[in-house]
Amino acid sequence: MAEPLKTFFDARLVERLGTSLHRAHPAFPIDTFLREAREGLEAHELVGRARHLCLAMRRSLPDDYPQAVQVLLRSLGPVREVDRVGGMEVFFYLPHTTFVAEYGLGHFEESMRAQHALTQRFTAEFSIRPFLEKHPEKTLARLSEWATDENVHVRRLVSEGTRPRLPWGSRLRAFQEDPTPVLGLLELLKDDPELYVRRSVANNLNDIGKDHPDVLVKVAKRWMKDATPEREWLVRHALRFAIKRGEPSALEVVGAGKPSGIEVRPTQLPRRAKLGGAMDVRFVVANRSRREQSLVVDLAVHFFKSRGEAPRPKVFKVRELVLGAGQEEEVGKRVSLAQLSTRRHYAGPHRLEVRVNGVDLPLGTVDVVE
Repeated sequence: MAEPLKTFFDARLVERLGTSLHRAHPAFPIDTFLREAREGLEAHELVGRARHLCLAMRRSLPDDYPQAVQVLLRSLGPVREVDRVGGMEVFFYLPHTTFVAEYGLGHFEESMRAQHALTQRFTAEFSIRPFLEKHPEKTLARLSEWATDENVHVRRLVSEGTRPRLPWGSRLRAFQEDPTPVLGLLELLKDDPELYVRRSVANNLNDIGKDHPDVLVKVAKRWMKDATPEREWLVRHALRFAIKRGEPSALEVVGAGKPSGIEVRPTQLPRRAKLGGAMDVRFVVANRSRREQSLVVDLAVHFFKSRGEAPRPKVFKVRELVLGAGQEEEVGKRVSLAQLSTRRHYAGPHRLEVRVNGVDLPLGTVDVVE
């Protein structure tokens, strides 16, 4: 079993952190820092450990914030390459971004320089949010400048840091109410040369659509005009959940209108499946109409609940098809029944439907057993 993420912040990391700060500032009291940083560290989870280290840093760094943040900047390692954007190693800088968010709100310029440097090594998408709340106009203006920065991580910060519903981050409720300032930034980035940035733009637009579905569709329609393949991918990615929900206006953007004369029939549908395993489902989609149709095909699974209550179906993406008159095609999907922290499975009948352009067509029932 993999170790919990929180164990990344352990005694060895504390040693690395203290050493980097001492090298940058020889007056840094490394022994005091190491003692205070290690004491009580294991009682916290991941974010709590980062904050614990941030507090220890604050007690050992110069009292003057501009001086303290300069020490942090001198202690930084090399920037990340564009193709090295994941992994836990970058979390080394989570205490640093926490420090800027906690203590830097009264020192805008010094903090912006720090955010610009730190996001090239980790990400400042969380630490920029307090500045958007306290200094919205100045921070938005700075992000507008950064939208053309030569560093891909800085450009991504512009879109990721302004997501109204960023996972793990605080909600930006002002932007939930009025996303106009964010849309202006996304407009600058929609044709960014890096997929890493364009994916972030799509996720931001998807966030906006959760509060303003009409805005999502309006922007998507505009961006699809004379769209490059890269921008078309961005728009489809932004619409993915609206399409899964079968929203007609979102389907219309990708050319998938209300289906006519569409039939489905199972070709592989197990009568039973075991908890912890998977069920392999295959079916034919047939166009019985007299016209060609663009189809977005998904599989909707009504997972049985422990008390038998009717659940909202979980929708799995299958394929996008273009079927001519009288044409049919077989497609399929493997559905996992493994127990996950985000979804528990229970024995019982599981009803399956094929969702074609937002219309649900019955496929059958699989009895899941222990």
